[in-house]
Amino acid sequence: MDRAATSRETIRRKLEAWLLEGISPQRLALTLALGFVLGCIPMFGIPTGLCVVIAVVFRLNQAAIQAANYAAMPFQLALIAPFVRLGGKLTPTLAHPALDMRALTHSPLQMIMHSSTGIAAQFAVVAGQALLAWLLVAVPVAAMLTLTLTGVLRRVPVVAAVRPRD
Repeated sequence: MDRAATSRETIRRKLEAWLLEGISPQRLALTLALGFVLGCIPMFGIPTGLCVVIAVVFRLNQAAIQAANYAAMPFQLALIAPFVRLGGKLTPTLAHPALDMRALTHSPLQMIMHSSTGIAAQFAVVAGQALLAWLLVAVPVAAMLTLTLTGVLRRVPVVAAVRPRD
């Protein structure tokens, strides 16, 4: 029993050291904020790869940015419709006719065969509008999250004690 507790404690310490390796509270806050904001991009499959690239380019902690990215996934799903609506309001000249869901329910295959390019074009416009809205929201949210998390992380003894790498 005592041996298992000791081994769990050792694993916890090693994990802490690995996650916080050479990261100041400011840098960790930036990493978490970027991971969370990138995780809310309204397109599935893109945030994980983008987080990898951003972490490599800016030398951020890969584990921390991915943890924040995955924590944001429920928000990503919940924010798709608001981002599409906001993007639609920002770009009224790109107004697109709504998809005819009644026709889709009657014969989805026939609708796709006759107008697959039309559907693809509509989805591309909607995705572009959602990305535009995300971009406008992402920058201020990332800044606010970074400032807030920096203050919080400075109060966490384990993080505050970390010596940044030179």
